[in-house]
Amino acid sequence: MVASAYNEIEKLPTGVPGLDHITEGGLPARRTTLVAGTSGSAKTVLGSHYLAAGIQEYDQSGIFITFEEPAEEIRRNLLGFGWDVAAWEREDKWRFVDVSPIIGGEPIVTGDFDFGGLMVRVEQAVKTVGAERVVLDSLGAVFTQFTDSAIVRRELLRVAAGLRDLGVTAMLTAERTSEFGDVTRHDVEEFVADNVIILRNVLEQEKRRRTVEVLKFRGTRHNKGEYPFSIIPERGIEIIPLAAIGLTQGSSNIRVTSGNDKLDAMCGGGFFRDSVVLVSGATGTGKTLMVTQFTGVGATGGEKCLLVAFEESRAQLFRNAQSWGFDFEKLEAAGKLRVVCAYPETKSLEDHLIAIRDEIETFKPDRVALDSLSALERVSSVKGFREFCIGLTSFVKDEEVATLVTSTTPTLLGGTSVTEAHISTITDSIILLRYVEMLGEMRRGLTVLKMRGSFHEKHIREYRIDENGLTLGDPFRNVVGILAGHPQNVTAEEVERLTGLFSEE
Repeated sequence: MVASAYNEIEKLPTGVPGLDHITEGGLPARRTTLVAGTSGSAKTVLGSHYLAAGIQEYDQSGIFITFEEPAEEIRRNLLGFGWDVAAWEREDKWRFVDVSPIIGGEPIVTGDFDFGGLMVRVEQAVKTVGAERVVLDSLGAVFTQFTDSAIVRRELLRVAAGLRDLGVTAMLTAERTSEFGDVTRHDVEEFVADNVIILRNVLEQEKRRRTVEVLKFRGTRHNKGEYPFSIIPERGIEIIPLAAIGLTQGSSNIRVTSGNDKLDAMCGGGFFRDSVVLVSGATGTGKTLMVTQFTGVGATGGEKCLLVAFEESRAQLFRNAQSWGFDFEKLEAAGKLRVVCAYPETKSLEDHLIAIRDEIETFKPDRVALDSLSALERVSSVKGFREFCIGLTSFVKDEEVATLVTSTTPTLLGGTSVTEAHISTITDSIILLRYVEMLGEMRRGLTVLKMRGSFHEKHIREYRIDENGLTLGDPFRNVVGILAGHPQNVTAEEVERLTGLFSEE
């Protein structure tokens, strides 16, 4: 257990990924924590994960008191997360106290009933397995079974007191009627809980987004705000503590090549090893080609490279890479390259972030390329997308992995994309690719807009895409308005006049 420096209230680590981060150590020990949420918000999964993690990570036994689903149904459902509850029961690590209703049974008239018998069963189960964790699921079902609400509240208060006397750390679940209304349907939090956690499953712009919020932790500190989470098969709940991420990353002076010598020179010697580089441009300007050169040169030089693509298939990427002189199939077989392709719509943005993180932790690449971020905008709200960008950039910077991401501008000749607006402030370098229309001909221009901690060239250079890949040429001369999407030729006299104005300033 962990003692908080705030006031020495002891906390029990839950073992649920991300939850101990936002609770700053876990649940207050030997107290009750109410978990409230609407139907389908994962209350039962969170309670089950709390017990499963206790067994798997801390060798702590648990009791599951079910007022709603029969124990057999819970056993069957939890197998999907890799939790063999039946085996744990045989080992006296998990014990059910089944108070679920009998199908077709009549509600109990509580005027002649109390929970004394329930507490006897719970106390016996706790002592039998030496339980330190208890889950009661759910309080809403209690009110359904027992008709007198006033007596039920009184009895729940007795249950909470009884659990505290047993010295267990309890998690109780209750149903809400709306995502942002009253804490619970029956206003029970003041009777049973010192602490309240809210689970939400909000529909935003036709997209579902799950979040968790610690509403109160009486007498001890916790992180404020909502944090996205995901439910993952074979693993359970994983919370992404994006808003709790601190600016504690290290910094490296080591440079790595972009895959293009002239671009390296424009950047003052290449990219920093721990930098995140954004390449922004319209469709067809060569963003994927830059990704190919970045990963291909790195893998050919002995570095491990991870390429995550959301717009092209493996076959397309491999074929195009072959055109630029990179044998992706051979590099992948040698263990120097890993290519992961997926449509953005196949999973939520939180699931994509977790999958990318898992790939990085497993493959341990020196470089990561993601093509493209713009494709991910389709599966998330604006807030969710920005949190994804924060989570991705902070993770790769913690790992000191050189990362290149792409975004697509909405117009051919310029303009800022939604993606660029949300990630530009948290990237270290920005490279702009633009079409330039001149004398009835479409040409291309590249400039390094931003590079933290380093000199970089200010020119807008013309480039072409040929058999050698992206080939940089000379800076555009006598042309203004390229980045604004309105290039115009100016005379040498006008250039000289403008240069003089800038010199005077």
